Amino acid sequence: MPEAIEIQLKKGVLGLCVLALLSRADSYSYEIASKLAKAVDMGEGTIYPLMRRMQSDGLVETYFEESSSGPARKYYRLTDQGRASLETQLAEWRSFTSAVEEVIGKIGVPAENAGETEDDA
Repeated sequence: MPEAIEIQLKKGVLGLCVLALLSRADSYSYEIASKLAKAVDMGEGTIYPLMRRMQSDGLVETYFEESSSGPARKYYRLTDQGRASLETQLAEWRSFTSAVEEVIGKIGVPAENAGETEDDA
């Protein structure tokens, strides 16, 4: 069962991770997939449908750039809408993780050390 939770968590933050990567620099799908594979162990095949969806949602736009190692590469960059979405998602993520940490951070901590009373426990 824990494996299913991990998979769902990864799927839930994948779009946020892509937006965060693109906020640092324009990139092409394979490069994004490689970074995500290293960082959060996501399979490469997951990124391509997500990139198409993000493009159709207006969060990213594409352009082609010549490559020294083959045909031109399709690069992605954030749109203004993508930047706004990143800011919103970051705020939601930070609020959510803070709330979860508030709940799970108290596991194994005696009530007097966790700042709660016996009624809170």
